[in-house]
Amino acid sequence: MIDSHVHFWNFDPVRDSWITPEMNAIRNDFTPADFAKATSLTPISGCIAVQADQTENQNHFLLSLAKENPAIKGIVGWVDLCSNQLEERLNYWSNFKLIKGWRHVLQAEPDEFIVADRFAQGVRTLNNYGYTYDILCYHTQLPAIIQLVDKLEDQPLVLDHCGKPDVKNQDLEKWKENIKVLSQHPNVSCKISGLLVEADWDNWTEKQLFNCFDVIFEHFGADRVIYGSDWPVVLVSRPYKDWLSLVSKYTSRFTENERKQFFSGNVDRFYNLTSLDL
Repeated sequence: MIDSHVHFWNFDPVRDSWITPEMNAIRNDFTPADFAKATSLTPISGCIAVQADQTENQNHFLLSLAKENPAIKGIVGWVDLCSNQLEERLNYWSNFKLIKGWRHVLQAEPDEFIVADRFAQGVRTLNNYGYTYDILCYHTQLPAIIQLVDKLEDQPLVLDHCGKPDVKNQDLEKWKENIKVLSQHPNVSCKISGLLVEADWDNWTEKQLFNCFDVIFEHFGADRVIYGSDWPVVLVSRPYKDWLSLVSKYTSRFTENERKQFFSGNVDRFYNLTSLDL
Protein backbone atom coordinates (compact mmCIF):
# COMPACT_ATOMS: atom_id res chain seq x y z
CA MET A 1 0.00 0.00 0.00
CA ILE A 2 1.20 3.51 -0.86
CA ASP A 3 0.09 6.58 1.10
CA SER A 4 -0.38 9.35 -1.47
CA HIS A 5 -0.34 12.25 0.99
CA VAL A 6 2.30 12.64 3.70
CA HIS A 7 4.13 15.71 5.00
CA PHE A 8 7.53 16.13 6.64
CA TRP A 9 8.83 19.23 8.37
CA ASN A 10 11.18 20.67 10.94
CA PHE A 11 8.66 22.75 12.84
CA ASP A 12 9.10 26.52 12.71
CA PRO A 13 6.36 28.50 14.53
CA VAL A 14 6.70 31.47 12.16
CA ARG A 15 6.94 29.67 8.84
CA ASP A 16 4.39 27.07 9.95
CA SER A 17 1.92 29.54 11.44
CA TRP A 18 -0.95 27.54 9.93
CA ILE A 19 -0.25 24.97 12.68
CA THR A 20 -2.20 26.78 15.38
CA PRO A 21 -1.90 26.20 19.16
CA GLU A 22 -5.09 24.12 18.98
CA MET A 23 -3.10 21.72 16.76
CA ASN A 24 -0.55 21.09 19.50
CA ALA A 25 -0.23 17.42 18.52
CA ILE A 26 1.63 18.42 15.36
CA ARG A 27 3.69 21.38 16.60
CA ASN A 28 6.79 19.20 16.38
CA ASP A 29 9.27 17.91 13.85
CA PHE A 30 8.04 15.01 11.70
CA THR A 31 10.55 12.85 9.84
CA PRO A 32 10.46 9.72 7.67
CA ALA A 33 11.54 7.78 10.77
CA ASP A 34 8.42 9.02 12.56
CA PHE A 35 6.28 7.95 9.61
CA ALA A 36 7.91 4.52 9.58
CA LYS A 37 7.10 4.14 13.27
CA ALA A 38 3.49 5.29 12.77
CA THR A 39 2.97 2.75 9.97
CA SER A 40 5.11 -0.09 11.35
CA LEU A 41 2.13 -2.35 12.08
CA THR A 42 0.33 -1.57 8.81
CA PRO A 43 0.77 -2.72 5.18
CA ILE A 44 1.98 0.75 4.13
CA SER A 45 5.27 0.40 2.27
CA GLY A 46 5.79 3.84 0.78
CA CYS A 47 4.47 7.37 0.43
CA ILE A 48 4.25 10.53 -1.63
CA ALA A 49 5.82 13.48 0.20
CA VAL A 50 3.73 16.61 -0.38
CA GLN A 51 4.90 20.18 0.08
CA ALA A 52 3.96 22.01 3.27
CA ASP A 53 5.93 25.21 2.61
CA GLN A 54 5.59 27.46 -0.44
CA THR A 55 9.26 27.89 -1.27
CA GLU A 56 11.57 26.01 -3.60
CA ASN A 57 13.71 25.23 -0.54
CA GLN A 58 10.95 22.76 0.32
CA ASN A 59 11.80 20.77 -2.81
CA HIS A 60 15.45 20.47 -1.79
CA PHE A 61 14.40 19.48 1.73
CA LEU A 62 12.14 16.68 0.50
CA LEU A 63 14.72 15.48 -2.02
CA SER A 64 17.34 15.29 0.73
CA LEU A 65 14.98 13.17 2.85
CA ALA A 66 14.25 10.89 -0.10
CA LYS A 67 17.95 10.18 -0.68
CA GLU A 68 18.10 8.57 2.75
CA ASN A 69 14.59 7.10 2.79
CA PRO A 70 13.55 4.91 -0.15
CA ALA A 71 10.00 4.71 1.27
CA ILE A 72 9.50 8.16 -0.30
CA LYS A 73 8.37 7.09 -3.76
CA GLY A 74 7.61 10.53 -5.13
CA ILE A 75 7.44 14.23 -4.27
CA VAL A 76 4.80 16.90 -4.88
CA GLY A 77 6.75 20.13 -4.61
CA TRP A 78 6.16 23.86 -4.94
CA VAL A 79 7.08 26.26 -7.70
CA ASP A 80 5.72 29.71 -8.51
CA LEU A 81 3.22 28.91 -11.25
CA CYS A 82 2.68 32.60 -12.00
CA SER A 83 6.37 33.41 -12.44
CA ASN A 84 7.79 34.70 -15.70
CA GLN A 85 10.64 32.26 -15.09
CA LEU A 86 8.37 29.21 -14.72
CA GLU A 87 9.77 27.39 -17.76
CA GLU A 88 13.31 27.97 -16.52
CA ARG A 89 12.47 26.61 -13.08
CA LEU A 90 10.65 23.57 -14.46
CA ASN A 91 13.62 22.85 -16.71
CA TYR A 92 15.82 22.88 -13.61
CA TRP A 93 13.55 20.69 -11.52
CA SER A 94 13.07 18.21 -14.35
CA ASN A 95 16.56 16.96 -13.49
CA PHE A 96 15.11 15.47 -10.29
CA LYS A 97 12.95 12.58 -11.44
CA LEU A 98 11.52 11.92 -7.99
CA ILE A 99 9.52 15.16 -8.26
CA LYS A 100 6.27 13.98 -9.82
CA GLY A 101 4.09 17.06 -9.52
CA TRP A 102 3.39 20.41 -7.92
CA ARG A 103 0.94 22.06 -5.57
CA HIS A 104 -0.07 25.59 -4.62
CA VAL A 105 -2.06 26.20 -1.43
CA LEU A 106 -5.18 27.49 -3.14
CA GLN A 107 -7.16 27.31 0.09
CA ALA A 108 -5.26 30.45 1.11
CA GLU A 109 -6.09 32.31 -2.11
CA PRO A 110 -9.16 34.32 -3.21
CA ASP A 111 -11.32 33.02 -6.03
CA GLU A 112 -9.90 35.73 -8.29
CA PHE A 113 -6.48 34.07 -8.08
CA ILE A 114 -7.88 30.62 -8.83
CA VAL A 115 -9.84 31.63 -11.94
CA ALA A 116 -7.16 33.96 -13.36
CA ASP A 117 -5.82 33.00 -16.78
CA ARG A 118 -2.25 33.55 -15.56
CA PHE A 119 -2.55 30.80 -12.96
CA ALA A 120 -4.28 28.43 -15.37
CA GLN A 121 -1.51 29.00 -17.92
CA GLY A 122 1.05 28.09 -15.26
CA VAL A 123 -0.72 24.82 -14.48
CA ARG A 124 -1.09 24.05 -18.20
CA THR A 125 2.68 24.41 -18.58
CA LEU A 126 3.19 21.45 -16.22
CA ASN A 127 1.83 19.05 -18.82
CA ASN A 128 4.77 19.85 -21.11
CA TYR A 129 7.04 18.26 -18.51
CA GLY A 130 4.82 15.32 -17.60
CA TYR A 131 3.96 16.78 -14.19
CA THR A 132 0.77 16.36 -12.18
CA TYR A 133 -1.00 19.05 -10.15
CA ASP A 134 -2.58 18.64 -6.69
CA ILE A 135 -5.64 20.82 -6.00
CA LEU A 136 -5.85 21.96 -2.37
CA CYS A 137 -9.00 23.93 -1.58
CA TYR A 138 -11.97 24.29 0.74
CA HIS A 139 -15.41 23.07 -0.33
CA THR A 140 -16.55 26.70 -0.63
CA GLN A 141 -13.95 27.24 -3.37
CA LEU A 142 -15.08 24.36 -5.57
CA PRO A 143 -17.08 26.56 -8.01
CA ALA A 144 -13.86 28.49 -8.73
CA ILE A 145 -11.92 25.22 -8.96
CA ILE A 146 -14.39 23.97 -11.57
CA GLN A 147 -13.76 27.13 -13.61
CA LEU A 148 -10.03 26.43 -13.37
CA VAL A 149 -10.37 22.78 -14.34
CA ASP A 150 -12.47 23.75 -17.37
CA LYS A 151 -9.28 25.35 -18.73
CA LEU A 152 -7.09 22.31 -18.07
CA GLU A 153 -8.54 19.57 -20.24
CA ASP A 154 -5.36 17.51 -20.65
CA GLN A 155 -3.55 18.23 -17.37
CA PRO A 156 -3.53 15.35 -14.81
CA LEU A 157 -5.16 16.75 -11.65
CA VAL A 158 -5.99 15.31 -8.24
CA LEU A 159 -8.31 16.86 -5.65
CA ASP A 160 -6.70 16.70 -2.20
CA HIS A 161 -8.78 15.76 0.83
CA CYS A 162 -11.99 15.40 -1.22
CA GLY A 163 -12.15 19.19 -1.51
CA LYS A 164 -12.41 19.54 2.30
CA PRO A 165 -16.16 19.00 2.79
CA ASP A 166 -17.92 20.18 5.95
CA VAL A 167 -17.69 16.84 7.73
CA LYS A 168 -18.27 18.37 11.14
CA ASN A 169 -21.68 19.93 10.39
CA GLN A 170 -22.60 17.55 7.55
CA ASP A 171 -23.57 20.51 5.36
CA LEU A 172 -22.78 18.55 2.22
CA GLU A 173 -25.37 19.35 -0.45
CA LYS A 174 -23.47 22.02 -2.40
CA TRP A 175 -20.26 20.02 -2.00
CA LYS A 176 -22.00 16.96 -3.49
CA GLU A 177 -23.21 19.00 -6.48
CA ASN A 178 -19.75 20.39 -7.14
CA ILE A 179 -18.07 17.00 -6.74
CA LYS A 180 -20.46 15.59 -9.33
CA VAL A 181 -19.52 18.33 -11.80
CA LEU A 182 -15.80 18.05 -11.09
CA SER A 183 -15.83 14.28 -11.51
CA GLN A 184 -17.15 14.66 -15.05
CA HIS A 185 -13.66 15.77 -16.05
CA PRO A 186 -11.84 12.48 -16.77
CA ASN A 187 -8.42 14.04 -16.07
CA VAL A 188 -9.37 14.67 -12.40
CA SER A 189 -8.77 12.11 -9.65
CA CYS A 190 -9.49 12.46 -5.92
CA LYS A 191 -7.61 11.62 -2.74
CA ILE A 192 -9.49 10.09 0.18
CA SER A 193 -7.41 11.92 2.77
CA GLY A 194 -7.59 14.60 5.42
CA LEU A 195 -11.27 14.17 6.33
CA LEU A 196 -10.68 13.65 10.05
CA VAL A 197 -9.19 17.14 10.12
CA GLU A 198 -12.47 18.53 8.74
CA ALA A 199 -14.53 16.62 11.33
CA ASP A 200 -15.05 17.28 15.02
CA TRP A 201 -11.63 16.05 16.13
CA ASP A 202 -12.94 14.40 19.30
CA ASN A 203 -16.53 13.47 18.44
CA TRP A 204 -16.73 12.47 14.76
CA THR A 205 -18.72 9.43 13.78
CA GLU A 206 -18.02 6.73 11.24
CA LYS A 207 -21.25 7.59 9.42
CA GLN A 208 -20.15 11.20 8.92
CA LEU A 209 -16.97 10.03 7.17
CA PHE A 210 -18.69 7.29 5.19
CA ASN A 211 -21.29 9.79 3.92
CA CYS A 212 -18.40 11.62 2.24
CA PHE A 213 -16.75 8.43 0.99
CA ASP A 214 -20.05 7.43 -0.63
CA VAL A 215 -20.14 10.61 -2.71
CA ILE A 216 -16.52 10.36 -3.84
CA PHE A 217 -16.68 6.72 -4.91
CA GLU A 218 -20.08 7.17 -6.57
CA HIS A 219 -18.81 9.92 -8.84
CA PHE A 220 -15.11 9.20 -9.33
CA GLY A 221 -15.27 5.42 -9.25
CA ALA A 222 -12.66 3.07 -7.81
CA ASP A 223 -10.22 3.77 -10.67
CA ARG A 224 -9.86 7.51 -9.91
CA VAL A 225 -9.83 7.52 -6.10
CA ILE A 226 -6.46 7.38 -4.32
CA TYR A 227 -5.70 6.45 -0.72
CA GLY A 228 -3.96 9.08 1.43
CA SER A 229 -3.77 10.00 5.09
CA ASP A 230 -2.58 13.62 5.42
CA TRP A 231 -0.15 12.41 8.10
CA PRO A 232 0.92 13.98 10.41
CA VAL A 233 -1.98 16.48 10.25
CA VAL A 234 -4.40 13.59 10.87
CA LEU A 235 -2.86 13.26 14.35
CA VAL A 236 -4.88 16.24 15.58
CA SER A 237 -7.75 13.74 15.71
CA ARG A 238 -6.49 10.13 15.76
CA PRO A 239 -3.38 7.96 15.31
CA TYR A 240 -2.49 6.83 11.80
CA LYS A 241 -3.73 3.27 12.31
CA ASP A 242 -7.23 4.52 13.21
CA TRP A 243 -7.56 6.34 9.88
CA LEU A 244 -6.28 3.35 7.92
CA SER A 245 -8.64 1.03 9.80
CA LEU A 246 -11.59 3.29 9.01
CA VAL A 247 -10.77 3.40 5.29
CA SER A 248 -10.06 -0.34 5.21
CA LYS A 249 -13.43 -1.05 6.79
CA TYR A 250 -15.23 1.03 4.18
CA THR A 251 -13.38 -0.54 1.26
CA SER A 252 -13.87 -4.10 2.56
CA ARG A 253 -17.01 -4.21 0.38
CA PHE A 254 -14.89 -3.67 -2.75
CA THR A 255 -13.50 -6.37 -5.01
CA GLU A 256 -9.89 -7.40 -4.53
CA ASN A 257 -8.92 -5.57 -7.72
CA GLU A 258 -10.72 -2.38 -6.66
CA ARG A 259 -8.90 -2.39 -3.33
CA LYS A 260 -5.59 -2.96 -5.06
CA GLN A 261 -6.24 -0.01 -7.36
CA PHE A 262 -7.33 2.25 -4.52
CA PHE A 263 -4.40 1.46 -2.21
CA SER A 264 -1.60 1.24 -4.79
CA GLY A 265 -2.48 1.04 -8.49
CA ASN A 266 -4.10 4.45 -8.86
CA VAL A 267 -1.32 6.34 -7.08
CA ASP A 268 1.30 4.44 -9.08
CA ARG A 269 -0.39 5.37 -12.35
CA PHE A 270 -1.21 8.98 -11.45
CA TYR A 271 2.28 9.90 -10.21
CA ASN A 272 4.11 7.55 -12.61
CA LEU A 273 6.00 5.86 -9.80
CA THR A 274 7.56 3.33 -12.14
CA SER A 275 10.28 5.84 -13.08
CA LEU A 276 11.95 6.11 -9.68
CA ASP A 277 15.23 8.01 -10.07
CA LEU A 278 16.80 10.54 -7.75
